[in-house]
Amino acid sequence: FPTAVDDAFDALSWLHAHAAEFGIDDTRLALGGDSAGGTLATVCAVLARDAGIALALQLLIYPGTTGHQQTDSHSRLADGFLLSGDTIQWFFEHYLRDSGDRDDWRFAPLDGERGAPEFRGVAPAWIATAEYDPLSDEGDAYAEKLRALGNPVTLRRHAGMIHEFFKMGGFVPEVAEAHADAAAALRAAFGIG
Repeated sequence: FPTAVDDAFDALSWLHAHAAEFGIDDTRLALGGDSAGGTLATVCAVLARDAGIALALQLLIYPGTTGHQQTDSHSRLADGFLLSGDTIQWFFEHYLRDSGDRDDWRFAPLDGERGAPEFRGVAPAWIATAEYDPLSDEGDAYAEKLRALGNPVTLRRHAGMIHEFFKMGGFVPEVAEAHADAAAALRAAFGIG
């Protein structure tokens, strides 16, 4: 940390600057990610706004947004639902330089105060959370944070689903509906009928 943030935003900035070379309309860019990738997408949406890069959408799938994992869902769902509380902390111990990084907004866009910017005026967000995911409460809270600041937000809570469900379409038939909903959000953001 914060190398992943820097790399992600550098890639977005490069793509925006070179979009025409690849036949890409730089006014129709979206970004997204799931879990830690969703965290990076939330941060890049703010950095893009500040750099004058207009994004059509941020597609956030069970994003990690809090610094200290002290939500009710983290407590209730810490064991037995694929992503455990111990695993989350193991990831963070390998990513963060020290415990102070947990308070950096680029790690914790929901509640990180160190260096925190204004979150008003970011790209519209489409956020998917899963009922049995330790990250569900923070995804819901991040949606509410964005809404409270006047940002357009669509929140989809997926009943009966766990963290990583979005990647289980070959095994869980209900995932096709979530995929279709995300694709529809992208089509709408890009103005594609």
